[in-house]
Amino acid sequence: MAKKVTRSDEKKSIFGLEVNGPVFFISSFFIILSIVLTLVFEKQAETVFSDIQNAVANNADWFFIMCVNIFLVFLIYLALGPFGKMRIGGLKAKPEFKTLSWFAMLFSAGMGIGLLFFSVGEPIMHFNTPPTAEAGTAAAAKEAMNFTFLHWGFHAWGVYALVGLALSYFTYTRGLPLTIRSIFYPFLGDKIYGKIGDAIDIFAVLATLFGLATSLGFGVQQIASGLDHVFNVPSGITTQVILIAGITLVATISVVLGVDKGVKILSEWNMRVALVLLVLALILGPTIFIFRSFVENTGSYLFNFIEISSWSETFTGGSWQNDWTVFYWGWWIGWSPFVGMFIARISKGRTIREFILGVLLVPSLVTFFWMSAFGSVAIQDAMGGDMSIVDAVNDDIATALFVFFEDYPLSMVINVVAVILIAGFFITSSDSGSLVIDSLTSGGKIDAPKGQRIFWAVTEGTVAAVLLIGGGLQALQTATIVTGLPFAFILLIMCYSLYKGLKEDHVELQDKKEQKEMENYEEIVNDIVKKRNISKNTENQ
Repeated sequence: MAKKVTRSDEKKSIFGLEVNGPVFFISSFFIILSIVLTLVFEKQAETVFSDIQNAVANNADWFFIMCVNIFLVFLIYLALGPFGKMRIGGLKAKPEFKTLSWFAMLFSAGMGIGLLFFSVGEPIMHFNTPPTAEAGTAAAAKEAMNFTFLHWGFHAWGVYALVGLALSYFTYTRGLPLTIRSIFYPFLGDKIYGKIGDAIDIFAVLATLFGLATSLGFGVQQIASGLDHVFNVPSGITTQVILIAGITLVATISVVLGVDKGVKILSEWNMRVALVLLVLALILGPTIFIFRSFVENTGSYLFNFIEISSWSETFTGGSWQNDWTVFYWGWWIGWSPFVGMFIARISKGRTIREFILGVLLVPSLVTFFWMSAFGSVAIQDAMGGDMSIVDAVNDDIATALFVFFEDYPLSMVINVVAVILIAGFFITSSDSGSLVIDSLTSGGKIDAPKGQRIFWAVTEGTVAAVLLIGGGLQALQTATIVTGLPFAFILLIMCYSLYKGLKEDHVELQDKKEQKEMENYEEIVNDIVKKRNISKNTENQ
């Protein structure tokens, strides 16, 4: 008699919590241990992590570059190939959320906050120190926007789309738990519910929590800088901790309300506020220049797409790409469990083609326009002799956005809107991240008890606050990026696993279709024969 397998989402701990005990308690232990060690050995930890990051970047840069390109090509094949019409959740599945709400949520969770932080700073930094062009020239401006688009465009969203599609497929179509371990079912079978699966999920929990905590920490630093710049509010640790407490409180309320009533509503409001900010920048700024730069930047990016996406400084031997592109690829891959799982959570009922094209194209195009509206204008100002933004970026990149708006009419109002938007994006990142971690630690339950969601929302804020007070955010940020290397291998396996699963289901659907057609054909033939027999009998009579 075969041994009954207990699924990870069916397990209960000895304390009666609806969690997968090994993942929940071991993850919690390692989180506490990591925080303590990072705070006690802050300098040593930062040095060790930095050395590991440099080793990874110098020796595995080609691997990161190859992987993100493979992911993108693979997704395009799935979208345009025979699997495109397959629906996540089965033939009769319908989307849980309206398309606009869906876009708003995946955008807010994905990289909404990054666009605010880097939309001015990154293009200016590339303009000042371009990879190949002469600094401060028109060629440097074009190169700056090309690489900014590369870092925030199709490749970044391709990583998220791959994880999101794989998880949503195995969860809603195959009926497996919503957790990273489910992706390996074609290889491990029911072993995913054992120690190997637990280890995979523990790794994903740590990467997600530390990534969120560090981002929350750096994010409140930007909010504090904005409040200091606009209202002269001291941007010290006290202000930052108060901000974390406030963001965590709102995020906790959102988590308790759930995806439909909490995360969705906040995400939609974020997009409304972001649209207001973009419209203000568009109307009050150089409108025609923004549209021209968007068209030119997008065209230049697409024209140079293959070259810049495969460039690795092979013959120049510089470190620019490792400092930027490889850093981003490791960051996106390290974050992919969090963002991918959240996208999976909200994507039931979409066709594979709709999912891939929606996740790849819409956020990327919005990003391109956003970067053009802020980054291109900042570069134009710098080329015209206005060095205030350049000085702000060099001094404190967190203030760059606020300095950017100083020359605009209603600058005070715009900067207030920007601060609100930054806070809003961080709240949605925090609450969606809490839902993801809760799903991982509960073995893949989609609707775990509210108390567990609250626990992880508060834990995120606490970790960020502790690390801000004691130092160590930079060390953990670096550690998060380093986790991108082993996850890159996991994503490659994920590609094969997803293809294998889709092919099996596609063959089954084709067989059912052919069987149905045969049954319909036989039914038609039988009807014809019956009609002929009736006609003959009538004639004979």
